[in-house]
Amino acid sequence: FTVIKILLIYMIQKFTKRNLRIAFLVVFALIQFVVIDKSPIEINPESDFLMIEQAPKEVVELIQTSCYDCHSNLTAYPWYSNIAPVSWWLKGHIDNGRDKLNFSEWDSYSLEESDTLKVKSANMIEKKWMPILTYKIIHKESRLSDEQRALLKKHIYYFIKITALTI
Repeated sequence: FTVIKILLIYMIQKFTKRNLRIAFLVVFALIQFVVIDKSPIEINPESDFLMIEQAPKEVVELIQTSCYDCHSNLTAYPWYSNIAPVSWWLKGHIDNGRDKLNFSEWDSYSLEESDTLKVKSANMIEKKWMPILTYKIIHKESRLSDEQRALLKKHIYYFIKITALTI
């Protein structure tokens, strides 16, 4: 790496478009060796939100299509997740999404936490903040119509009522 470092310093000192392109390509090639961890996370289907809440099929499909890539342990990594620095951004986004809400570990939340997450989710869906724009641009199937948003909100609030009645 010392030779590469010296070469890059020399090329930057000789500030030409050609040297900048070469330096960019060298750096781009080198960062490809810093890969993200995409190993599957062990899941227990009985811990999953959709199993616990016994959601109807249409709600299951909407949540899986629009939410699960970032908010569960069932992430389907796209081809571009192999290219740094996009992979780093993607991994950070997924980790952040799972930290805030993880459907695969729903049984780890208390009843109060799960109800709070349901209300927050319904609000974010209604305001069209979820799924996020960058996800919807690439994943057209995740775009929710107003009717689909209303359906999700209705069922999320229905799940809260069920929880409240079982306490």
